[in-house]
Amino acid sequence: QVQLVESGGGLVQAGGSLRLSCTASGGTFSTYYMAWFRRAPGKEREFVARISRSGGSTDYADSVKGRFTISRDNVKNTVYLQMNSLKPEDTAVYYCAARLLLTVQYAYWGQGTQITVSS
Repeated sequence: QVQLVESGGGLVQAGGSLRLSCTASGGTFSTYYMAWFRRAPGKEREFVARISRSGGSTDYADSVKGRFTISRDNVKNTVYLQMNSLKPEDTAVYYCAARLLLTVQYAYWGQGTQITVSS
């Protein structure tokens, strides 16, 4: 069973930066596709970024492209989300998720970490 634990959330002023971490346990981390999602107050959960198993391929939502960077360290079993130039509309609970090889759904989710961006 895969367990994911996020950290790094908090309160930041607009224009600031934060880095989220998500550490996995159980299974073989390097075989998981990893992603970050977020849920803003009153809105549905939305995709933020994803990264391939090796880290060589990434994809971003248009709303964060050029500001956020996803990366991973397969030795530390950790995926990161570097968030720069934060905006108030980035305020949300951020979740990391894992998708196993040959599956289409992100089956494993962390508990989430709150990011609040003040204007």
